Amino acid sequence: MRKNNVKNTRINGEVQRVLAEVIRGEIKDPRISPWTSVISVEVAPDLKSCKARISVLGDEEVRKSTLEGLQSAEGFIKNRLAKIVNLRNTPEITFHMDQSIEYGVNMAKKIDEVIAQDDEMARNREEVRTEPEDM
Repeated sequence: MRKNNVKNTRINGEVQRVLAEVIRGEIKDPRISPWTSVISVEVAPDLKSCKARISVLGDEEVRKSTLEGLQSAEGFIKNRLAKIVNLRNTPEITFHMDQSIEYGVNMAKKIDEVIAQDDEMARNREEVRTEPEDM
């Protein structure tokens, strides 16, 4: 797929928006985590296939069950996509896990921990400098 094609970019964005709405509000499968995000969508230029990158916040068990739930609801999702987005062909959707959001959250926590440790060390150094020396 050509990434810079304006038509493909608009189609990708619209399909991503509709997928997110359907997953968030219309699918009632309890296996699908409420912490599921549609990261990106790539629709093929011939509109026959679609790769949806999904991120789920949680452990491996939650990710696996969410992926199973999405795969079992593929027919429903495709049906809703066909009704909402007016395309010549409705693409076959394949879901792929993308843990970039969880990775970012974990990195932010680690950065916060390092900053807190650094602040604590700086405070300890200041306390040592300001203590009066015994003579």
